[in-house]
Amino acid sequence: MMKKLILFFCLIIAAGCSQAQEPTAIPPYKILKTDSTWATPANLKHRRTLLIYFSPDCPHCQHLTNEMKKVMKQFGDTQILMITWSNNYDIRAIKAFVKDYGLAKYPNITIGTEGYTYLVQKYFKIETTPYIAVYDSKSQLVQSFRKAPDIDDIVKAVKAADSKKS
Repeated sequence: MMKKLILFFCLIIAAGCSQAQEPTAIPPYKILKTDSTWATPANLKHRRTLLIYFSPDCPHCQHLTNEMKKVMKQFGDTQILMITWSNNYDIRAIKAFVKDYGLAKYPNITIGTEGYTYLVQKYFKIETTPYIAVYDSKSQLVQSFRKAPDIDDIVKAVKAADSKKS
């Protein structure tokens, strides 16, 4: 009887731990870009992807963007997908963010809003911004960061995704 009870509790703990894991695939997002077109995972080009869930008025997100620009060459052809939320798909704040940080000159950056769907936010259970996820060319999660990491840690994660190429 005692062995069955212990086994039962072990199964409950294992089930709880398995539910707490990060999702491993890119979320099924639909974002409105600053050019008023939509982007979905179908637009990805089977390359490494750096997904950043951010807020244009978040100081940590602003700092991360400045740091990222300094090492942009180290990301190579990595697709950078910056997703936020906004009031009824109001993209004025995002357009200002793109302009203020000169992001339009980086063709590998896609930036947009998921509006009030919060699909990506719910998918990752995001509580603070920036949230960062690095994916390999097969759209499988390599590493995620729930808090703003050092830019060198992001570069290392992107390079790890690169080394997983077949």
